[in-house]
Amino acid sequence: MTNVYDRAHELARALQDSAESKAVEQAMKAIDSDPESKRMLDDFRQRQGELQQMMMSGAMPDQAEMEKLEQTYQVISMNTSIAQLFEAERLLAQVIQDVNKIVTDSLSHLYQ
Repeated sequence: MTNVYDRAHELARALQDSAESKAVEQAMKAIDSDPESKRMLDDFRQRQGELQQMMMSGAMPDQAEMEKLEQTYQVISMNTSIAQLFEAERLLAQVIQDVNKIVTDSLSHLYQ
């Protein structure tokens, strides 16, 4: 009988070895080699994390804060390395979402 956890580890390794995961890794290396790009991305991610924490605690950031984050996203997305990272992350997230749907759909018969 197949051990579900062993298969989950196989899936994790497959995701790590995927072209999408490798693209994220390469994009991060490019950013890490450019201090200005790294600073811009780190600043953006820190602010994004702060706003997410705020929302998770039940508080809504004001509209100005959300617009400022969106404007910052637009500006840093003009950086080629950061834009490549965001696109690579989007593609990897799509793969993960697809895998999640496959797993979830395989169990849907249990709830019909």
